[in-house]
Amino acid sequence: MLALCTGNSCRSQLLHGYLAEALGKWAAVYSAGWKYTASTRAVRVMAEDGVDISGHASNHVDEYASVPFDCVVTVCDHANEVCPVFPSLAQKRHHNFPDPARATGSEEETMAQFRAVRNQVKAYAQDFVREAF
Repeated sequence: MLALCTGNSCRSQLLHGYLAEALGKWAAVYSAGWKYTASTRAVRVMAEDGVDISGHASNHVDEYASVPFDCVVTVCDHANEVCPVFPSLAQKRHHNFPDPARATGSEEETMAQFRAVRNQVKAYAQDFVREAF
């Protein structure tokens, strides 16, 4: 399973964290993007919810070009538009989440945006797991 986003710094990392926690016994979960730098805020909001993604690295999508994924989930419209063709019969899913990295305002307001997106991603991940299993 691959969570794919333009940046691989927030949204795909959040989904990666929730799906790895839920599917760890049944599926390998990865995340990737094109422009990559890990977000410390994403790590913080996941830790608040009891999920540790501090060991996640931002990976370039090309690193996974030959992996036969069963499912690729794009989490932003840009990734959905430019998603590479994977050499497999991967099921493709898409859900556009707001980009919390674009949040403005005070640190408290920015973190509120990260938490809101985290909660949306968590709900999506829970629905995904219910549908898949």
